[in-house]
Amino acid sequence: MAGIKALISLSFGGAIGLMFLMLGCALPVYNKYWPLFVLFFYILSPIPYCIARRVVDDTDAASNACKELAIFLTTGIVVSAFGLPIVFARANVIEWGACALVLTGNAVIFTTILGFFLVFGSNDDFSWQQW
Repeated sequence: MAGIKALISLSFGGAIGLMFLMLGCALPVYNKYWPLFVLFFYILSPIPYCIARRVVDDTDAASNACKELAIFLTTGIVVSAFGLPIVFARANVIEWGACALVLTGNAVIFTTILGFFLVFGSNDDFSWQQW
């Protein structure tokens, strides 16, 4: 039952994050949909780590170059997701208020993605690998 509660709370967090993103785009004050490009970063961010978990053998306790590269690429994707709205706001493509809403949504979404891997990342009977 703990897995279901975690899944419900993570989906609630994702919905809140997407709400902030949509508010940054669709409010009549802002009315520009350029910040929706961060959705690509939401989709791309877990991919390197998922590939590395499939490829890497976890028997050794030492640091692994494949996992380190996956974490580095994921960090680059996350930083890019936070940087894109700031670049848009500096270039006067979107307003600074929309930028703040998108950055808040980014923080919530990436916290939700991290929470998903922390909750369902262990190899127990209810793991993320069954998804």
